[in-house]
This record gives sequence, C-alpha cells and structure tokens, in this order.
Amino acid sequence: MVELEGSVADDYRTRTDSGAEDASAKHRSGAVTSGQTRAALRRVARARQRRRWAVEGVAVLACLAALISYLSFRSEPAPEDDQAGRSGGVTGVVARSPGFPATDGRTGDAGPAEPGLRPRQRPPSPDPTPSTTAPAPPPPPPSPQSPELSVTRGEMPAEVNLTAVGARDWMHWGQRGGNSTVRKRAGSGEIADEGGAGTRVAWDGNQEHVRWSDGSSQRSARDSSEGVYTCGAGNGFSLAVAGSGESRTVQLYGGIWMARGRLEARLSTGGPASSVVLEDPYTSQSAQFTIKFTVPKGARLLLTWKVEKVFTPHCGNVGLQAVAVR
Repeated sequence: MVELEGSVADDYRTRTDSGAEDASAKHRSGAVTSGQTRAALRRVARARQRRRWAVEGVAVLACLAALISYLSFRSEPAPEDDQAGRSGGVTGVVARSPGFPATDGRTGDAGPAEPGLRPRQRPPSPDPTPSTTAPAPPPPPPSPQSPELSVTRGEMPAEVNLTAVGARDWMHWGQRGGNSTVRKRAGSGEIADEGGAGTRVAWDGNQEHVRWSDGSSQRSARDSSEGVYTCGAGNGFSLAVAGSGESRTVQLYGGIWMARGRLEARLSTGGPASSVVLEDPYTSQSAQFTIKFTVPKGARLLLTWKVEKVFTPHCGNVGLQAVAVR
C-alpha cells in the first residue's frame, strides 16, 4: 500500500515537472519572437529617417546653389560697362526707354560715376524747366440780358390770392376809400403808384374777389371786392415797376364799364412799347393782364391804364384792383 502511494506521487511529480518545462519553453519562444519584431521595426524607422534627411539635404544644397548663381549673376558687370572699359572711354549714348511717356529718357543704366556718389548711383535729376505756356485768359464776363417786353390779356380768376402770386411785391387799391392802398408786408417795394389823370373813386362791387395774408396796413383780407375807378376819356392810372436785370412777371387786375380801356407798357430805357385793349360798350368786364419784362438794374417798367373811349355819358371808366410781381 505504501509502495503504491509512493509510485503515484512520483508519477505526479514527473508530469508536473514536464508541464513546467513545456510552459517555460513556450514563454521563452514568445519573448524571442516579440523582441525580434520590435528590432526590425526600429531598423525600418531608422532607414526611413535617413532617407528623409538625405532628401532634405539635397533640397537645401539645390537652394544654396541657386542663390549663389543669382548673386554671381548680379555681381557681374554689364556688357556695356565691359565694352567701355576695354575701349578706354565711356559711351555717350543713353538708350531711350520704349515704355510710357512718364519713363521716357530714364533707363536702368547708372551712367558714369561722379565724385561723392557710390558706385552705380545715379545723380539727382535736375528740377523740371517751368512751362513757358501763357495761362488761358479768363472767360469774358456775361453780357447783361437784353431788354424784353411783352403784354397779354386773359380772363381774371374769380378769386386771386395776392400772397401767392405776388412773391416779390403786391399792391391793392380801394380798401378804405379812393386814395387808400395796402402793400405786401416786407415786400421788395418794386411797385410804385405814380398817380394818373382823373379823380379816383372807391368801388366795392367787383365780381372777382382778392385775398391776402401778408399785408402791411391791413394784415389780411378775404373775399375783398373793393377797387378804384376813374371816369372819362384820357383819365386813368400810371404805375411803375423797378427792374433788376432779371426777368420779371407782373399781373395787373383791372376792368372797364361801358368803355374801351388801353394798357400801354414801355421801358424807361426806350425801345418799342406794347399795348393791349379791353372793350365793352354795354356793361362791365374784368381782365388779368400779364406783363413780362427785363431791364437793367435802375431802369423801370412804365404802365398806363386809361380810358381810350366811352360809350355812355354816365361815367364810362376803367377800374383797378391790384398789381402783383413775381
């Protein structure tokens, strides 16, 4: 029994030792294989790094060779300079640039050296010669506008806003009697009442009305039918409007009753006059007269609105309501 147990124990130890030796052999074999693989990878990496260094070195050498060639080319003397040195003189011909006019006469050649200048340094260019071309004469002053004059007649509107049509000046008659007037407040004062033959009478029955909002003696008025009239052939009104050298437009609002009225316009500087007639032998009639004129400053437009003929012994007349200038 004892011998049987000892034999079993010996057999167990024998199998155990054999398995340990097999395991040790397998471990040593795996370690050797792994170490050989790592060494091979290191050798491949070192070979690749050496090839990269070689390529970079070749590129650096090529760049250095190109730089040295460029510097050698820049330091070589120009053929013209060599030709001049061999002949013992300096050429006197300077090539002209075929480029733009601004660069004409200036080349890249430095020319002969001068004392105090570094080699191939160009001497300063001389100041350009001032132009001798005479300046253009100033334009002649504008000639004053030629005098002009025209008169037309149209129907008077049912209502006239003097503030709107008389941007520069306006004047109204008959608001408080035959000799009363209302002027534009802060107007230019270009309109002048120079009287006229006959007695002026106030009248408040005109069918056409006027209005304003910038009067002087009377600040505003609405639906004013007032005006003045004078009876008898040869009687009427004389007015004047100052000129300024610019074109002006005058609106005269007047009428007649059983008469023929004539509006005459002329310039104080002389020249032909212009006139227009308004006639009604049976009743009253109103009109808007438009006068356009241009005269130099200091000259005037002269207007005469008078009775040329009457058709009744009972005060055939001409009437006047307002005058406006723009």
